[in-house]
Amino acid sequence: MLHLLTVVACAGVAAASYGNNLNYRSPSYNHPGLGVSIHKVNKRNGGSPPIKASDLNFTHGVASGDPYPHSVIIWTRCAPIRDDVNDNSTVSGDVPLYNPVPIQQEVEKAPPASTAPICINYKVATDKALTKVVDSGTAYTSSDVDYTLKVEAQKLQPYTQYYYQFQVCDSDLKSPLGRTKTTPAPHDLLAKISLAVYSCSNFPFGFFNAYGNPVRKDSVDYVLHLGDYLYEYPNGEYGWGQSIGRIPLPDRIIYTLYDYRKRHATYRTDLDLLLSHSQYAWISVWDDHEVADNTYRDGESRLNNTEASFIADGGVSVDQRKMNAVRAYFEWLPIRQVEMDDNLRIWRSFSIGSLLDLIMLDTRQYDRSITDLYWNTDYIHAISNDAGRSLMGSRQENWFYSQLIESSKRGAAWRVIGSQTVFSRLNESIAYGNVNPLDYDAWDGYQSNRNRTFKTLYDNSIGNNIVISGDSHANWVSDLVWLDHSEYNTSTGKGSIGVEFAGTAVSSPSPYGQNITLEKANNASSLLVRDNRELQWSELYYRGYFELHISQHSVNASFFGMPTLVNRNPNEISLANFTVLSGANALYRNPVTGGGVVENGYLRGGKVVQTNATNNTDTGKYFISHEDQEDI
Repeated sequence: MLHLLTVVACAGVAAASYGNNLNYRSPSYNHPGLGVSIHKVNKRNGGSPPIKASDLNFTHGVASGDPYPHSVIIWTRCAPIRDDVNDNSTVSGDVPLYNPVPIQQEVEKAPPASTAPICINYKVATDKALTKVVDSGTAYTSSDVDYTLKVEAQKLQPYTQYYYQFQVCDSDLKSPLGRTKTTPAPHDLLAKISLAVYSCSNFPFGFFNAYGNPVRKDSVDYVLHLGDYLYEYPNGEYGWGQSIGRIPLPDRIIYTLYDYRKRHATYRTDLDLLLSHSQYAWISVWDDHEVADNTYRDGESRLNNTEASFIADGGVSVDQRKMNAVRAYFEWLPIRQVEMDDNLRIWRSFSIGSLLDLIMLDTRQYDRSITDLYWNTDYIHAISNDAGRSLMGSRQENWFYSQLIESSKRGAAWRVIGSQTVFSRLNESIAYGNVNPLDYDAWDGYQSNRNRTFKTLYDNSIGNNIVISGDSHANWVSDLVWLDHSEYNTSTGKGSIGVEFAGTAVSSPSPYGQNITLEKANNASSLLVRDNRELQWSELYYRGYFELHISQHSVNASFFGMPTLVNRNPNEISLANFTVLSGANALYRNPVTGGGVVENGYLRGGKVVQTNATNNTDTGKYFISHEDQEDI
């Protein structure tokens, strides 16, 4: 068994385990042909002297994720200062701390393998000085898993803050100090939980300032990421980063395992992303761009399993490209593999006290039916209500509906459903025209799947549902309405079964035009609210994030916009605030939603008052910002 595979690196070094490093298990524990053969790694590394600590570096900080009441995943990367997968030569000269794996050349050659494992100790404690240790251990990493290390910290107490650190065995080389928090036990009573919600971070479009602001404010308990953690494009195809030093590496469309690893390494040079990972436990899922644009079960927008596509689009099959991306994602993100026999499964749930059940879906990669690939929009429109179409496949669908029912039966106050794409109907004829007015790559292209979800909620009288979504690069707030099946009053919210909060991108541009003006963005928002009676607020200009503050009695959503991404800064503008009262199943109106006033966009029945009041989250002081350019 894997967990019994332990070896001794050299005299004086404690026995370490490959099995303790979860990245040797996922996503290939029961599928060694897809990933790492531990026996081969062990044989190759046996007897070689260890790499000197002076030649190593904790290259990308620390991270934690997938918190449970008694355990949490902690992560780091400890690597030689070289491009360890593509080129084994050492790097000399002035090497930035967070750029330890520069590309030596664009021509790939046979990747060298490490000949000795790197031995890492870790400890978890209740204090910053790490004197009150509650868990510790030793594990190996090597080039086989891109020198990443992911372990499960155990023996922890529910809803408790911890600190953790890694250290190279028999040395003084330590990682930065990390902070994390476990979740409450499923039946624990608690007053409030706060979550930061993100999606769509595109490296060349600008700095990821949104990630750092909740850390500076210390405003949330956990971070949720709904996908598009990274993008697959070369510089210039979707964002020009050279003027701000943010060229995504390798600078080409990514296909190989090396490509995806290097792209993760590049994104993790952003200081605010590093900061967020080091201070909060993340719960993340992928969208499409972690693999490629508009992925589905059998392909993506540019690649499908035909001979012509294989020749024209990288010489790699759909399945191989997806496996490369998935393996790199599991290596680089502090995430559990919840089912060892299903290496593509990322959908999972978390019971966070009696307060809420968090249900994280995969509406992109797992088993979804064919989507809009740009050339087949008419066809997808025609079959969008076909009962056989599914965003997630029958297995995940049935699991999803069971989770909703079980959550209601156990008495959880709220259900928070993480979806990559926007759940609510969105008539965007102002952008798409009247022939194909919907986004058929989102739930609007899988209407029967959405209807089955509504039917589950209505048939089982399941209320207090909050859908959170990303993908669209815009802010949308809607009542959850089963159109043509339930009578809905847009003024009161009667007939709704919940609320959807859809957030803008961390840095990816507005769907209505990069650097669109405020005037044009708000004009488009007014038309979108006019054309969608369940839509209460639309905002298309700002990049940013939102926070959910959840109590037994209400859910409050606060949306924040970044004045500019052209440089790293701690500034943010409060855009809008919304409340959902327990049992109401609709946005609170007094007499309209959002308190009747928002900073930007268009609010049904309310007004827009643009103040540019900006919070410096470093100092907590407010000022009036005047930025001419939001992103690159």
